[in-house]
Amino acid sequence: MRTRFPLRLEILLARATGGLSRLVGTGGGTTVPGKLLWKLDPRAVDELARRLSLGSTLVSATNGKTTTAAMTAGILSRKLRLAHNSSGANLVSGVASTLLAARDAELGLFEVDEAALPEVARRLQPRAVCLGNLFRDQLDRYGELELVAERWRGAVQELPDNSALVVNGDDPQVGDLGRERDPGPRTVFGVDDPRQANPTLQHAADSKWCIRCGTPYEYAAAYIGHLGDYRCPSCGHARPPLDVVAREIELEGIDRVSFDLITPDGSRRVRLGVPGLYNVYNALGAASLSRALGASLEEIQRGLEAFHAAFGRFERIGLDGKSLLVLLIKNPAGANEAIRTLLAGEAPSLVLAALNDGTADGKDVSWIWDVDFEPLLPALERLVATGDRAAELALRFKYAGFAEGAIEVVPPLEAALDRALELTPPGGELVALPTYTAMLALRDIVARRGFVRQYWEAA
Repeated sequence: MRTRFPLRLEILLARATGGLSRLVGTGGGTTVPGKLLWKLDPRAVDELARRLSLGSTLVSATNGKTTTAAMTAGILSRKLRLAHNSSGANLVSGVASTLLAARDAELGLFEVDEAALPEVARRLQPRAVCLGNLFRDQLDRYGELELVAERWRGAVQELPDNSALVVNGDDPQVGDLGRERDPGPRTVFGVDDPRQANPTLQHAADSKWCIRCGTPYEYAAAYIGHLGDYRCPSCGHARPPLDVVAREIELEGIDRVSFDLITPDGSRRVRLGVPGLYNVYNALGAASLSRALGASLEEIQRGLEAFHAAFGRFERIGLDGKSLLVLLIKNPAGANEAIRTLLAGEAPSLVLAALNDGTADGKDVSWIWDVDFEPLLPALERLVATGDRAAELALRFKYAGFAEGAIEVVPPLEAALDRALELTPPGGELVALPTYTAMLALRDIVARRGFVRQYWEAA
């Protein structure tokens, strides 16, 4: 029989563990306190969440959940005290650690791992949930995305009746969630600008087949992977009507993007200080969620326009007269869009690419063969491949047609960074394309060298 300690003692022990973790330099204490609390008493997470006077809200997606949650925090934090896991610790342990640190917060704002969503939603009973997208990712951990979608459907059905649900209507799996859910407000967001659509559906698109009858969808516009304006020619299943929409999108290189934000409350021209169509989707999710929580259109516009890149997501770091541009890549859809956005500016002649196979990356790295690296090649002169699976990454570029003599394989990340910086001219910019754990390790290196704060401190 489990011995249960008083909650106050459990909290003190868990907080002390987090402080010790930071003191000895083993991490930022963003997950260890929550892990300990979870072991001591799983019900403690539920009890801590109930202390938030305005409840909790959850954000989940394969791609973009960190940025969407950060954008939402930028909108809401002007008026509310938030408990926000801004470090990206998005499992139950990370949520628990954030709750432990939230001494006077009113509202919980948690990005949540796709697989952890059902458990976190069951425990926190959120007042609002934003679901952004589902792409193939970490197949060895999640399984096929249809399995994740099935679990999400179950989680949505179990939400409190008065919970607000925000979904991306451009994703067939996600846009279908909550169609029959009643009562409870449901907001559907999406893009309506065929000028920004791809000529054809990308080969790495995932949800190509009707979720009801299995017939291939027809797309009036395909924006990112399988996201777009879809319709099944057989049974008629189609993108639902959009409540919050982005129109007149202007992609302005690698620095910014602007669009008309259309809502039931009116419209505003929004100018984001981050690039790419995928950040338009992130902004739509944040705007829809914030609106469901009571934010005005003016507050939404102001918060979005003040937003700066989340760590590792098109983050630019100064390094002694040079700069490092870090673009997280972790699955085909996200990597393809990062490359597409990168090429909207000046195509890089040098790239540092890092492929790891840690638990948070996924042990199966075969996804790199579905990434369209080829558009980088015309301007690319040198590739420095690094990480646990540097050899596979080098092989992928060789099969893409890149000259073997122009590929340097340097598995240790710090040595690879130094080599790539050596190849970068004074005043130049080094583009880094790391997977998740490689991105964290890369930021740790430059943080230890004093060029940036640790991600949990910057958060």
